[in-house]
Parts: sequence; structure tokens; C-alpha cells
Amino acid sequence: MAIKQSLFGGGDQHLIGLDISSSAVKLLELSRKGERFHVEAYAVEPLPPNAVSDKQITEPQLVADAIGRAVNRAGTRTRQAAVAVSGTAVISKLIEMPSSLSEDELEEQIRAEADQYIPYPIDEVNVDFEIVGPNAKNSEMSDVLLAACRKEFVDQRCAAIELAGLKPKVVDIETYSLENASVFLEHQMPDGGRGKTIAIVDVGGTTSTLLVLHDGHTIYTRDQSFGGRQLTEDIMRHYAMGIDEAERGKRDGTLPADYAEDVLPGFIADMAMQIERSLQFFFSAVTQYTQIDQIILAGGCAQITGIDAAIQERLQIPTVTARPFGQMSVGSRAKPALLARDEPSLLIACGLAFRAFDEPRP
Repeated sequence: MAIKQSLFGGGDQHLIGLDISSSAVKLLELSRKGERFHVEAYAVEPLPPNAVSDKQITEPQLVADAIGRAVNRAGTRTRQAAVAVSGTAVISKLIEMPSSLSEDELEEQIRAEADQYIPYPIDEVNVDFEIVGPNAKNSEMSDVLLAACRKEFVDQRCAAIELAGLKPKVVDIETYSLENASVFLEHQMPDGGRGKTIAIVDVGGTTSTLLVLHDGHTIYTRDQSFGGRQLTEDIMRHYAMGIDEAERGKRDGTLPADYAEDVLPGFIADMAMQIERSLQFFFSAVTQYTQIDQIILAGGCAQITGIDAAIQERLQIPTVTARPFGQMSVGSRAKPALLARDEPSLLIACGLAFRAFDEPRP
């Protein structure tokens, strides 16, 4: 099997995006007519605590059960899925290869030289590559993006999908999925993102991901341990609740009236501090950039009412909540009112569902 086929796949328009996070399974299916996209189906199904820990699936059957419930709730008949592994589980390098090589020759040379780039035996990893373009310094060479992931991380997700009766068609990387989905956020960006530096901050259950784009291209990514689980633990401590009750109250908006004054502000302050810290790392690492033109908040924590205004006030950077479906039509089966509520948390699922429209690969 070719390297590309073995890890990434793509190009089949009957495909659902499955974002398996630490707290939920998020399913999304898109269709396209011409240049216009349409939301066919979606569902969000909570996961039991510790079914996914540190981005690894520890209870495949529990995750499979949640996937099955999400498929039934969405009402989709599509059985091929795209899923993503965490960026922290992936080694990616930009390497130089002779432009004269065919894809098969390139694959063969990468395998032969894999020990130069990957600190694991080649038979323990899934590898993919993408030809980025000509090398800027040597016209006889091409820049090639190489990505490698331990097979166990890929196998965990594929096993859970197969237990749910689905077929894993695409395995992607979460940060790449965020970048893919960013095309659906251009309507929110100043000047459509052209010439602008945009920070997409995806705050999930236990991990936050910063993706910085300039002119629509990724220039920096960073993961850190911070997420909505901290807010859940704050609620549990303040109200002496169990985790299920706290999660349900947070999700359904049924927490006591003093929640917005006594609990939430502390979490928002921590979230703003974590974002500011990540941006400081960005400015230190990529010194040619001195400002962020906009922050786009995604992930489950972006569903907090007024979070965009609160972060903007604290960081003094224009901030909006991700609305990837703002230019799409939505089918009744997708339950538009619920979709609007969950929309910010579906950005990775959106990038995965978008893989259905890849150009077919030989």
C-alpha cells in the first residue's frame, strides 16, 4: 500500500468526519453542489470519563458505543469515516528531495532514509508525505512534508470505528484538520484573512490547540494542557457535585444562578491567561510577526455565552467565535437550532468531513 493511502486517504464524497475528543464524539457529514456546501447530518455524543485519556483511547468499546449512538442520532447512512490523531502523537518534518523523483521513487527513498527523520523503526509507524513545492534555494529539489505517527495511535482509532460498524477511510492530524476547516471561517476574518495573521484557538476538554495562520497558511501550532475539564472540576468543588451532574449542568445550562458570578469568571480569566501565554510563545518562536489581527475561538469552551467578548476585553485583540457553517445551507435532519449551539465545537469534525472532497489520489 502506498504511503499516502496508508495514513491519509481521502477523495470519497461519502464520508463522515469523526472528532474523538476526551469528552465527546462529534460527527459531521457535508455535501457539495458546485461551490456551495451543505450540512447533511451532525451529532455530538458525550463520552464517559477516562474513555479517552491523554489523547489515547483507553476504552475502545465505550468509544465505539458513543460513535454508534452518534451515527443513529445523526441519521446518516454513510459508513466511511475520517478521524484524526493528536498533533502531539505525530512527528512532522519538512525535508528536501530531488524534484526528478516520481511518487513511487520518492516513497522508496523516504522509506530507505526513514531513520534520518523518524526516531522509531519504520515498521512501527504510519508514514505519509506531501509534496509542498519547489525548494526556494535549489530548483532541482522539492520541499516534501513528511508525517509519521506510531501505529498504536492510528490503530486505537481505527479499532473503535470498526467496532462501531464503520470503515476508517482517512486518518488525519488534528492541526491539519483545523487548517482545512479554516477555509470555512474566511467569512469571519478581516479581508477574508488575506495578508492577516489569525490565531485559531481550539479549547477542548483537556487540551487547547493554537493554530496561527498568515495569509491562510499555517505558520505556528502549539498544544497545551488546559480545557473545559478545569471548569467542570471548579463546578464540582463549588457545588459539591459529581462529574456527571457537573457536566450535564454545564452542557444544559441548569447550574445554580450564582454560577455566572462565582465560578465562570475565574475560568474565563484562566482561559485568557493560557491564550496570552501561547501567543507569547508564538511571538518568541516566529519573530517576524509582531501582532495578531484576530482570535477565533473554537472547541467546547467557545460555546460559553459571551466568551468572545470577554477574551477580547482581556487581551485587547478582536475575537470572534468560530462559525464554520455561516455560509452553508443546513438540512432539517441536522437540526439547525442545535447545530448553531454546537457549531464552535465542530471545527475539527468540519475539517475531517471536508476530506471527502480531496482530489482522488492514484
